[in-house]
Amino acid sequence: MMLKASRFLLVMLVCTVAFAGRPARADSTPEALVEKARLTFESLYNDKDYTQLRKNMKLAKAVLIIPSELKGAFIVGAAGGSGVLVAKDENGAWGYPAFYTVGSGSLGFQIGFQNSEAVFVIMTEKGLHAIINNQVKLGVDLSVAIGPVGQGMSGSTTTAAGADIVAFSRTTGLFAGGSLDGAAIVKRDDWNTAFYGQGATPTAIIFDKKFSNPKADPLRQALQAAQ
Repeated sequence: MMLKASRFLLVMLVCTVAFAGRPARADSTPEALVEKARLTFESLYNDKDYTQLRKNMKLAKAVLIIPSELKGAFIVGAAGGSGVLVAKDENGAWGYPAFYTVGSGSLGFQIGFQNSEAVFVIMTEKGLHAIINNQVKLGVDLSVAIGPVGQGMSGSTTTAAGADIVAFSRTTGLFAGGSLDGAAIVKRDDWNTAFYGQGATPTAIIFDKKFSNPKADPLRQALQAAQ
């Protein structure tokens, strides 16, 4: 019996890793993801329930926008979603996006399904540099606070004061259990290359400003209008 249970858990863990490593929605191109990121940001920013998002955007160093993060669980949980990271320079101008994935897995009693749109407002230089220079884990390498309206998400702190990241989300579906703590933010080299060309690393895109693509201009304009 114990052997069968172990085999079952092993299979479920393999499925978890495979699930978390894929884009959560059928966004077949980087261009589609950039446009959905714009729509997600504008939707949450203009929602009357997200006034704290507007306040935090005025002080933001960058934003990571995840148009759809899917969670599915039956004993073993998995979450994953692709999105874009956009930073603001010292003059207040928003740059071009780099592509990232947020993913996590968990083992425990969880049953349910959840679909979340999320905007992670990066408040500190430490947070921005950590994401670009390393693969980081939320609540471990960077502190996370949850916005007042963030159904279905939990974090290591409940106040935005001093947090590296403030997370806002809109959730549909039902999910019992799970947390942002331990979720990894990982760069998507394949989509950065597809959108900009060879050599398009997050550092080259965001810090060095070596790459641009006019298809990201509507997203940049939406962020600029939010200041």
